[in-house]
Amino acid sequence: MVRRAVIHALTGRAVRLLRRLFCDRSGVAAVEFALLLPVMLSLYIGGLEISDGFTIKRKVTNTTSALGDLVTRTEEISTAEMTDILEAASAVIVPYDVGKLKIKVSEVYVDSKSVAKVVWSAAQNDTAFAKGATVALPDGVDLPDSFLIVTEVHYNFDPALGYVFTGSIDVSDTFYLKPRLSDSICYNGVCS
Repeated sequence: MVRRAVIHALTGRAVRLLRRLFCDRSGVAAVEFALLLPVMLSLYIGGLEISDGFTIKRKVTNTTSALGDLVTRTEEISTAEMTDILEAASAVIVPYDVGKLKIKVSEVYVDSKSVAKVVWSAAQNDTAFAKGATVALPDGVDLPDSFLIVTEVHYNFDPALGYVFTGSIDVSDTFYLKPRLSDSICYNGVCS
């Protein structure tokens, strides 16, 4: 008898507790927050990733421009000067990892048939073009019988969250500039 009364009291208490819990609306905000939190975090982190990507793209463009600008300001460049120029250009990418940056600068000669061939090339964290290698140029810059400085920069961007979906992204830019002080630029004793 006592046992039955205890079971009845516990069952009644459980029913009242469940009824009170079912009618209580004070936790709705917490549930809504728990449902929206993953979406909000995804938007926030995605915004940071996109912002980083745009910043790196701008820095790659600035690096390419600075490299071309530094090279075209002279008539002759030594190996030591080229090393300094490449280091100065790569400093533009800071605070991002300089080790992921590939820089290449070349002088090409466009002959009378608009075929561009490499006169000299230098690189940092990349392979320079071989002397005499043919290079494809976009329309409008391949003027016959002229020299061009071609600067090419690549950055291997690894988005922190988006890496799972996209993997590494190659952010790159290329500039084509004419030498400013002479028709061509000599590098390490190699002239046209």
